[in-house]
Amino acid sequence: MAFDEGLAQRVREALEGRAAITERRMFGGLAFLVDGKMFVGISGSKLMARVGTDRYRDALALPHVREMDFTGRPMNGYVYVEPEGLQEDRDLQAWVNWCVSHVASLPARRSEPARPSSPGVSRRVRRGG
Repeated sequence: MAFDEGLAQRVREALEGRAAITERRMFGGLAFLVDGKMFVGISGSKLMARVGTDRYRDALALPHVREMDFTGRPMNGYVYVEPEGLQEDRDLQAWVNWCVSHVASLPARRSEPARPSSPGVSRRVRRGG
């Protein structure tokens, strides 16, 4: 699925001056990450917004917002914002600010343990009777 390049540019402009922001193509669209954690994305012409579980219901109560059901099941803490809810730059800026703030408040990601260099090197051994 393609994503709305115009919306992507507007998100970039809303993020101007912020550090540690990266972009990555994922979910058939474009995701924006801060310190490696996704906070918003673009799927088609919709904004995927990571609002957090504490304010999930608050987000759903807003106009032009619905559950993010990317996998066919709603994802708690994530919503879709339809294009009608993003027409004004101030509205998009508010979503970006909300999501960046939420993700910045999350604990740092734990680094994953190093993977073995070849398959089968690290196996669980069952001991005892």
